[in-house]
Amino acid sequence: MSAPKDIVLKGGQLFFVRVLVFLSLVFGLRYVEWRWFSSLNMSQWWISIALVAAETYSLVDGLLFGMAMWRSGYRKKPEPLNRPATVDVMITTYNEPIDLVMKTARTAKAITYPHTTYLLDDGKREELRELALAEGFGYITRGEEWVNRPLHAKAGNLNNALMVTSGEFLLILDADQLPEPNILDETLGYFNDPKVALVQTPQIFWNVKEKDVLGSQAPLFYGPIMRGKDGWNAAFFCGSNAILRREALMQLALTGYVQDVATVLKETLRGSKKVVKQARKQAAGSPSLAAALQEISAAARDARRAVRRGTSLAEVTYEFQRRVRAASRGTIHDDLVQMRRDLESLGDVGAAASLALLEREDAIVSRLSELDASPLQALTSLKEMVDTFDVGRAHEGQPLMPLATISVTEDMATAMRIHALGWKSVYHDHLLAHGMAPEDLGSALQQRLRWAQGTLQVMLRENPLVKRGLSLAQRLMYFATMWNYLSGFANFVFVAAPVAYLVFNERPVHAYSTVFLLHLLPYIICNQGMFMLISWKRGQKNIPTWRGQQYSFALFPLWIRAAFTTVANVYFGRPLGFVVTPKTREETSTGQMLKLVWPQIATMGILLLSTIIGMVKLYLGIAPSIEGTWLNVVWVAIDVLWMSVVFRAASYRGFEAPAP
Repeated sequence: MSAPKDIVLKGGQLFFVRVLVFLSLVFGLRYVEWRWFSSLNMSQWWISIALVAAETYSLVDGLLFGMAMWRSGYRKKPEPLNRPATVDVMITTYNEPIDLVMKTARTAKAITYPHTTYLLDDGKREELRELALAEGFGYITRGEEWVNRPLHAKAGNLNNALMVTSGEFLLILDADQLPEPNILDETLGYFNDPKVALVQTPQIFWNVKEKDVLGSQAPLFYGPIMRGKDGWNAAFFCGSNAILRREALMQLALTGYVQDVATVLKETLRGSKKVVKQARKQAAGSPSLAAALQEISAAARDARRAVRRGTSLAEVTYEFQRRVRAASRGTIHDDLVQMRRDLESLGDVGAAASLALLEREDAIVSRLSELDASPLQALTSLKEMVDTFDVGRAHEGQPLMPLATISVTEDMATAMRIHALGWKSVYHDHLLAHGMAPEDLGSALQQRLRWAQGTLQVMLRENPLVKRGLSLAQRLMYFATMWNYLSGFANFVFVAAPVAYLVFNERPVHAYSTVFLLHLLPYIICNQGMFMLISWKRGQKNIPTWRGQQYSFALFPLWIRAAFTTVANVYFGRPLGFVVTPKTREETSTGQMLKLVWPQIATMGILLLSTIIGMVKLYLGIAPSIEGTWLNVVWVAIDVLWMSVVFRAASYRGFEAPAP
């Protein structure tokens, strides 16, 4: 499959990139094959297998990266949009400073293409509402329908706004992202293609020093990587600075609604036997309830059969609810008959009361047979099952959810679903908005933890490798981003291996010999050469593209934490606790910030101590080998160098620079 026609794959540099991608594949597979089948030291299997597994993980990561680089080209400038269009500019906000939000709104108002600007305030701040209305901005916040229902953070905020606006296209901005006046003029032309649903532009931050101590800028991601994903029609929504087609989102909402209702009903029907069994225990001693449960059990059985026959879910739902109401009426009628008998046994007064009850019986039965008032609703397990058969999705703030709510980062999941429906995306590699990056280590760690958790939530809930509608290339491009957040486990092994060798004489290979280096070095040289080549002369002057690699390694404890907390959330229902990245600097000391990275500090201490032990053993002549000791000392030095960035990060307190 060829790249999109409007993507230019530049000749010279791309040719050498592809050569290095191919050589990385060849030498990488050769090295890993040799490691698995010819070099394992099974007498110390625990570290040997762990290390080769980590190396295999890294090879897969590198090959997925190389696949993206294979098509890392540049989009041709689109023609202007060939017709008039309505655009809603949506600025999402929760607790950001009001001055910051209003500055973004005023900047958005200056966008030259005709549009309407809305402030989507999840904080319900009266001051912001008054300012917005006074300056002619739309102001949207949640209604009563969201009370005591899941809010879904930013995704819910946008979904709420989509139901009360009507623009054909949406420009979504975070509260700190200041758009350029021409942002719509440069991007709307892509929508001349009726299948384009999303245009993503880069995110760059004006409040970051050139050395980028916190690694906030992402010139590698918002450059070669996103351009490469774009080459495979897999550039995804990054949460802000993006233009989306409302039609695609509403199609996604309707499709998602049908799929979610179908999934929930089918799961409920599969578990209906257990539910009715639990309800029978609760209803023990009540013949009328037992009879009703017998009828409901039969209704559930018939509903399961109807679903297997392909009967529409609406018909299945209607028939099931009709039979539940009928069973409820029967229960209430039996109870009223018994009540009249009891009253009549009390004499003349009771007989009169029984007659009055009889005269109103039809009205009483009709009222109490409604699901919300039925005696059956007292049976907890049954109530939950019956409530599931509400196609109005009463448990949600609104039935239709255009943006995905399965993750604390709504962007990737939404884009993946859009691609699965057959829509296209575009990455426009031109800076058209400037935002604010975290100004201290604590805020940066919160942001990265949320990104990792959100991405892993998507992987566990809607793994792209098995998602219908995606091409093979799209599956791999989405999976590559998710796979990267599992690097914490591999990096832990890369830290533990030299310690095991220098301190405990544990050797993961038979020998650190010339044969080992001949297999390893060609792969490393080609892999790093590819990275250096695609990073060369990238966009922003003096922004180090290797800073992202450094943080990817240094934050391995954070990635491990993200993996465990996400598994606990997805499979055991434990909350993650969504936190909006602070837009103001935390007034904390360097010592307090260092506490946030104590695992890295402890790891560096262990690495340095293991180096001392290894050198002492070498001096005493009791080291496993001279070559192995020096190789592992160099290995330790590289690990410590990469992790040492946390010291500078802990003392960083932002950059006083004029806003654009």
